[in-house]
Amino acid sequence: MGVAGLPYYLEFLPLLCDTGSMLKNVAVVLLDGVHPFEFGVVCEVFGVDRSEQGLPVYDFAVVAAERSPVQVHGGFTIDTPYRLDRLAEADLIAIPAGCNLPEQETYPADLLLALRDAVERGARVLSVCSGAFVLGAAGLLDGRACTTHWRHTDALARRFPLARIEPDVLYVDEDPVITSAGTAAGIDACLHLVRKEQGSAVASAIARRMVVPPHREGGQAQYVDRPVPSRTQCDTVGEVLGWMERHLDREVTVEELAERAHMSPRTFARKFLQETGTTPYRWLLGQRVLLARELLEGTDDTVDAIAARAGFGNAATLRHHFGRWVGTTPQAYRRTFRVPAG
Repeated sequence: MGVAGLPYYLEFLPLLCDTGSMLKNVAVVLLDGVHPFEFGVVCEVFGVDRSEQGLPVYDFAVVAAERSPVQVHGGFTIDTPYRLDRLAEADLIAIPAGCNLPEQETYPADLLLALRDAVERGARVLSVCSGAFVLGAAGLLDGRACTTHWRHTDALARRFPLARIEPDVLYVDEDPVITSAGTAAGIDACLHLVRKEQGSAVASAIARRMVVPPHREGGQAQYVDRPVPSRTQCDTVGEVLGWMERHLDREVTVEELAERAHMSPRTFARKFLQETGTTPYRWLLGQRVLLARELLEGTDDTVDAIAARAGFGNAATLRHHFGRWVGTTPQAYRRTFRVPAG
């Protein structure tokens, strides 16, 4: 331990922070309807004075995009003296989520211009959750990989077809544009940027003060409720789906499923794709992953036992498919989502 009971490396953080970082001036932009948690994430990482630990102190400002006080989702307001001209000096401009439907939202033209100007002069922009739609409206997602909350990824793709949406990740760093997934993923993106600019020791120290992990495993796929549709409007295929759900531990072929549906294999495969949007094999794989998730959350079964019950046969096969679908390992998922007994 170091001085005053702090970990020893904190004694040297003033030296570690003196790296010529380009992350010194941070502004967070508020539109009416801003979500308080997503706004608070940015404030907590960049707006708190931790100089007593030798951590960097940012020149931090809360900027009203249109007028002040700003209406906050949740029934209160925030008053700030700063307007969009403050963005001209920022090294980082953060855009937290708002409560309006992203596909219906329009944004102030002078805000979009200020964001484009900031990127052109070398500043970074960072969105939290549906704040990505503001960056898209400014044209900053065109040709770039990006993400948002999993509930909004389809809408983001429809509204900004030139963007490359990555729906399963916690954040995407396409410097100078950084986008994060829903809510708490903003913490991951902010800490990632601190780590990138000022080193792991600084990011870890801030994370420790926030009582959050400095880096989380996996992506946001692990938080999505169901991986594939489970029901269709077609009674014949729907009956087969019900049978498949009840027999996830069985190996089945398209020929067997088609026979149950009283169709030829080709007709069944075409009908299945039309009704579910996927193939029988992928649908079955998704339901097996879903069952494995539920067993990891609600039981103490071993991974081998869960693999057998979910139809994967063995733990190695389960880990392979679980990693591809959920973006993390079964054990890491269980640590995050296990429901305590009693």
